[in-house]
Amino acid sequence: MNARSVTASTAALLGTAALLLPLSPARAAEDSARPLVIAHRGASAYAPENTLAAVDRAAALGVDWVENDVQRTRDGELVVLHDDSLRRTTDVEKVFPGRAPWRVKDFTAAEIARLDAGSWFGSAYAGARVPTLEQFVHRVEQHRQKLLLEIKNPRLYPGIERQIVKVLGDEGWLDRSHVQDRLVVQSFSADSVRAVHDLQPAVKTGFLGKPPVADLPAYAAFTDQINPSYGSLSAGYVAAVHALKGAHGKPLEVCTWTVNGAAAARRVAGFGVDGIITNTPDVVRDAVRG
Repeated sequence: MNARSVTASTAALLGTAALLLPLSPARAAEDSARPLVIAHRGASAYAPENTLAAVDRAAALGVDWVENDVQRTRDGELVVLHDDSLRRTTDVEKVFPGRAPWRVKDFTAAEIARLDAGSWFGSAYAGARVPTLEQFVHRVEQHRQKLLLEIKNPRLYPGIERQIVKVLGDEGWLDRSHVQDRLVVQSFSADSVRAVHDLQPAVKTGFLGKPPVADLPAYAAFTDQINPSYGSLSAGYVAAVHALKGAHGKPLEVCTWTVNGAAAARRVAGFGVDGIITNTPDVVRDAVRG
């Protein structure tokens, strides 16, 4: 073997070895300082929101965290849908023309399963369905992703927290590996978040909104995250949240929503947020890497 071949072979081996070595402490610290990127309703800029296709698209983009919204049908099934009406994201008006205002709670799971939840977004997604919570967590698990689950409109669905906890338990999402770093349950309702914490204290929870700084200690008793809209956020507020320990004895976190542009992503990352919820996870990820 000549000298050039030896040099090339050595360089190749060193390159391979570098891939196998753990990150340097400096690199690991840099990565941990970057906010998590969370795909809002799946990668909803690229596939119909809250569908399995949106989960798949997030996975294809290499995004670990997926957010969704959970509601309840007339016959007690938990389904993944954002609005309390089926009108915007399905063909419910065509299939059930006489059932206005087409509320989720007024339809059975079998009726909702008939609806097209993809054509409104694009013809490539025609025939996509509204998934049940079981179907959704199966797909997230299939991709080894992590789940930020929002309890939507809990006032309309008394006891939904207990049902969600049961489904998560039945699907294996309450074991140690999931509750440690793969699951957060959030809501705009403090009572709903508190109910989840009381039912399953091991589960990490988040409150959607921006409580006054003086009220944060009360929230810290039952939640681990304070998750405001990005337009309401400041570096000072993030620091005030981080100064407190949450329900699991770790500093309260901040995940902000819904950030879709690079400039806004860099701005909130500069505030020190822990997570960014976005319809365009690739755009945000690239922005905060810079």
